[in-house]
Amino acid sequence: MKRLEGKVCVITGAGGGMGADAAVLFAEEGAQVAVADVDRAAAEKVASEVGGLAVQVDVSDEESVQRMYLAAAERFGGIDVLYNNAGISPADDASILDTDLAAWERVQAVNTRGVYLCCKHGIPYLLRREGGSVINVASFVALVGAATSQISYTASKGAVLAMTRELGVQFARQGVRVNALCPGPVETPLLLSIWGDDRAAAERRLVHIPMGRLAKPREIVNAALFLASDESSYVNAATFVVDGGITGAYVTPE
Repeated sequence: MKRLEGKVCVITGAGGGMGADAAVLFAEEGAQVAVADVDRAAAEKVASEVGGLAVQVDVSDEESVQRMYLAAAERFGGIDVLYNNAGISPADDASILDTDLAAWERVQAVNTRGVYLCCKHGIPYLLRREGGSVINVASFVALVGAATSQISYTASKGAVLAMTRELGVQFARQGVRVNALCPGPVETPLLLSIWGDDRAAAERRLVHIPMGRLAKPREIVNAALFLASDESSYVNAATFVVDGGITGAYVTPE
C-alpha cells in the first residue's frame, strides 16, 4: 500500500521548488493533491502532471485561503493533510539596520500570517475527519542566529515554530498532529538567486554545514512525506530538523 493512499493533501507554494516536488511525491504515494500557488499557471502545470486540483491562492489573504480549502474539500470530499509550504525571502530583507518597514511587513504577511490563516481555516477540515497532519515549514534559522541576516524571514520562521508547538498541543487529543519542518539551506532557484555568482557568499555558508553541501529538494520533501503519513502517528508539536547537521555543529570537518 502506498504511504498516502486515500489522503487528501493541500500544498501551498506548490507551483515550483520544493512544493512542486512534494506534489509529485505525494501523488506518487497515493494522495489526492490540491496544488495551491499564487501563480495560477504554475499551479495548473504541476496539477496537470500529478492529476491534482490547481488552486490560485494568496496565503496572506483570508478569503483566498478560505476559497482554497473549500475548493479542495468540494473536489475531494475532505482534507487530511495541510502542507503549509508557501513563503518568501526577498532581497530587501537584510540586516535590521537596512530592512525598512514595508519589506518587514511583506515577509510577515506571507510567512507568518499565511501559516496562521492556513491553520485557522484548514484545521477545521481535519477535525471533520477526526484527525490529520499539519506540516508548517519553518527553518533552521528559527534555531540559530546568522551574521548574514534576513531579519524578517528569521523572525517569521521563529513565529511559525512557536505557533506550531502550541497548535500541536492544543489539538493533539482531537487527532490532529501539527509539526514544524525546519530545513537547512536547500538547492533551490530562490536560494541560488540570492547568492548569485558570489562564490564567497556560498563558501561562507557552506563551511558551517557538516555535510559540506546544500540539501536537495527531495531530501526535504521526503521528511514532509514522513510527517504527512501515518508512520509519524506519534510525532506531534515537534521541531523536525533536516539541516545536514548545522544546528548540531560547533566545529565542522575540514
